[in-house]
Amino acid sequence: QVRLEESGGGLVQAGGSLRLSCVASGRTISGYVMAWFRQAPGKERQFVSAINSSGRTFYADSVKGRFTISRDNAKNTVYLQMNSLKPEDTAVYYCAVLKSGSLFYTQGYDYWGPGTQVTVSS
Repeated sequence: QVRLEESGGGLVQAGGSLRLSCVASGRTISGYVMAWFRQAPGKERQFVSAINSSGRTFYADSVKGRFTISRDNAKNTVYLQMNSLKPEDTAVYYCAVLKSGSLFYTQGYDYWGPGTQVTVSS
């Protein structure tokens, strides 16, 4: 059993920055792909970014060049640094642990955090 807890969300003006954290407990996550997804009101949950056990990173086109994912295995934590935020980045952000399959789709993830709200004002 893995428990994930996101933090770092909030209200920020367009062009601003936020750093999200996801702390895992119950299992070490160093050997797993970890990802961030987001869900805006009325929309499906969508892939944002992922990082594998070797540190290779993956990004949605919409955030490439603005967001950076990283991990600190000693702290069992994954981060998402979000810069140059836009109003369209407004969503609840979730971290997740990949069980199997493609890292780009929600179906392969078996543990999710409760999410943290990010609101970007124009």
